[in-house]
Order: sequence, then structure tokens, then C-alpha cells
Amino acid sequence: MPHLHTSTERCKLPRVFWESIAQLGLDPSLIEQHAQLPPDLHLNESTFVSTQQLFAVWNAIEALSADPAFAIKMVRDTPSAKHKMAFITALYAADYRDGLARLARLQRLCSPDKLSMVERQNTVSFTIQWPSGTGPAPYLSVEACFALVLELGRRGTGKHITPMSLSLRRPKPPLETHSDYFACPINCGASHDEMILSASDLDRPFLQHNAQVLHMMSPGLDAALRAIEAPVGFCEQVIEIFKRTLANGRPSLQHLARELLQSERTLQRRLASEGTTFNALLNEARRQVGLQLLADTSLELKEVAYLLGYDDVNSYYRAFRQVEKVTPSQWRRSFNT
Repeated sequence: MPHLHTSTERCKLPRVFWESIAQLGLDPSLIEQHAQLPPDLHLNESTFVSTQQLFAVWNAIEALSADPAFAIKMVRDTPSAKHKMAFITALYAADYRDGLARLARLQRLCSPDKLSMVERQNTVSFTIQWPSGTGPAPYLSVEACFALVLELGRRGTGKHITPMSLSLRRPKPPLETHSDYFACPINCGASHDEMILSASDLDRPFLQHNAQVLHMMSPGLDAALRAIEAPVGFCEQVIEIFKRTLANGRPSLQHLARELLQSERTLQRRLASEGTTFNALLNEARRQVGLQLLADTSLELKEVAYLLGYDDVNSYYRAFRQVEKVTPSQWRRSFNT
């Protein structure tokens, strides 16, 4: 059976995510290159990424920044208005408990993880659950989530809420930024990631509570959740595989079969049953990525051709004109006028 991404294994990375990275001096293009993802991912909010691709992004951030506290700084230094929509919405909640419930629900819009919150007498425990089979989560992704939980409480209540304790799988002793930000005992090298707060903090009211704003925002957010939780089709998944491998050259049937965990013969039968072909889906992937690349006028056309896996510019010109009925240069001029 082919491995199809389920709705719980994908998400979209909003532009504010990339902007918060850039404001700390890290180029999103370098992250995409390091993670072997489409070079226009940071420009296209509509592109789905799998859990493994998201992990690759976080691992690339830590590798390129060489800063174990990078995720904390992303959350801490981003103004509320420039945070992701889940965070902004949660700030209008009635209290910290209500805000956390909204954050946990809307988190699915930009990450496949599930924030688990368990109250026990006077404490509340926060852990993070990822889709099965994804392997250990990158340290930065965990710390970003815990920092987001804490930042929501601090900005929402106007109080400097601090955890009672923090356990991290990260093996090294806590850095100064970790200690200063969380301001609690930190146990590194733990068996699992967990943050514990006082349950009494959950009842603290939020200063910006606005039921009317929440009511106005709900329909759009509900629609976005339905869209991201919709089943992923076979053809859509194939196109996404092509889009992230184009820059490495023309994808092969063998490579695609390996990505889908099936034989080449089984793959060919599946393509036929879907009423499509390998080349048709490859061309659609090239079309989607190509239009995004063409919109970036800093790229020369030969660079666009290379990033799309064409052997030369002429081959790219012919293929583009056959589909779009204009040349790449003509399309670019019309797009930018």
C-alpha cells in the first residue's frame, strides 16, 4: 500500500513564521536549501508541508543558526500583531485557560503537533504529541511550543507567569537564555518534554478579551481548519514530492516509487487508475513552482530553468509556452505591471 499523508501529518507555514526567522538574521532561502525543500516555500503560504519536512526546517534552523535558543527568541521577540493567527486569536480569550484551548485548537493551522494539557490538583502539565511514526521532534520545535504557551499567558494577563518546572530531552545543560526566559528549574536530558505550571494561573483574566472579535474571526478560522484537515489526494501528494525534489534534477519514476514505498509497476498502475501520468503530474509541479519563481524578479530565467530541473533554458521556454501560451519573459512582465 502506498504511504499517503493523512490530514494530521501536514500543515502550512505562514509568512509570519519566516519573517520571525528573518528578523533574527537567518535567510529563509538558506533554510529551504539545507532542508531540501522548494526554494519558494517561504513565499507561498498555500503550500502544504509534511511533518518530516517541518522537522527538516527546524533542524536546518538550529544547524544554520548554531543557536539552541533560536526558537525562544523567535517567540519572545515577535510583536503580538506579527505572531501566527492562532496566537493572535487566543489573546482575545476570556482568560488563560480559554486562550490555551483556542491556541491548541488553532495550532493545527501551522503545525501537526497537538498540545496536551492535563490538570492534576494544583498543577497543569503541558506535553506535545506528534503524529505516529514521525520520530523524535527537533529540540527547537518543542521549545517554540512551550515558549508560545508561556508567552500567551504573559502577554494575555500582563503578568510574568513562570513555570514550576521544565523537562527537556535536549542533552546539554540549559543556556542562559533558557534559564532567563523560563525562570524555573530545568531538567535537561529528560526522557520526555514537559512543562508544569500552577493551575491557579489558568484562571487569570486576559486584558484584551473581546467576545465580538472572536465571533467575527471564527468563520474564517473554522474554514481554514476544515481545509487543512481534508484528506490528501494521491495526485496532490505526488505533486508535492516533485516540488521538493525539482532542484535536484528531473525526478525519476524510481525515485517517486521509493518515496511512496511501492514498486514502480504498482505506481504506474495507480497513476493509470487516477487517469493521469508521471509526466502530467511533473509538469503540473513545474508549473506551480515555476510561476512562484518567475514572480521573483531577482532570479534570472536560466536560474528558474535550473531550479525546475530542466537541462537548458530552451527546453524550459518550449514547455512553458506550450502550457501558458506566452514566454516566461512575457509572463513575468505582465505579472509585474
